Amino acid sequence: MSTQSVPEDGSALSRVDRAIFALERLLALIAGATILAIMLVAVANILGRKLFNIPVPGFIDWMEQSVPIIAFLGIAFCQRLGGHIRMDLLVGRLRGRVLYAAEWFGVLAILLLSLILVWGSWLHFGRSFDFGSPLWSRDSTIDLSLPTWPVKLVVPVMLFLLALRLSLQLWAYGRAFRTDAAVPVAVPLIETPAQQAEREAQTVSGFGDDNDEARDR
Repeated sequence: MSTQSVPEDGSALSRVDRAIFALERLLALIAGATILAIMLVAVANILGRKLFNIPVPGFIDWMEQSVPIIAFLGIAFCQRLGGHIRMDLLVGRLRGRVLYAAEWFGVLAILLLSLILVWGSWLHFGRSFDFGSPLWSRDSTIDLSLPTWPVKLVVPVMLFLLALRLSLQLWAYGRAFRTDAAVPVAVPLIETPAQQAEREAQTVSGFGDDNDEARDR
């Protein structure tokens, strides 16, 4: 079992979960690489301005273009690991089918909101994209005239991936409710602060896998 608190098994549900997670992990890695690149550009901009009076051309444009990538590429990854804001203080007191039902309805509400946001953000992308315009864009950034539609497309695509992840979690919680599973598969387990600290320490030390397997047994 991995150091994340998401149980796995050999079922079709778990296989689909791991396949989607591979994509989510790649996109989160791209988001992290973007943050690193923006930090390097910011350092170059500061040093260039202070030492040589030559700032990075279009620095603000690049910053603006990077925000949707940083903010949205990891959104489904975070949902898979249970990293978004949750009412664990309340839900953590529930057990068994009552817990799975509460989680199912919570995920359903988020899914409906995500689908609405997919529709709205797609319309926003459509207002920017045009095959008949230069670079297929009706609008662009101020300094470098970078087309804005690619980063606007990031938002509905990533929200759709989030909706896919939420749909999978609905399947998982529904399955756990039906079977009254002791440990639900493909959804994050609720952990106490002590368990979270222990898992994070194990992740850093590199000994998390063996310890997690021993605790599961």
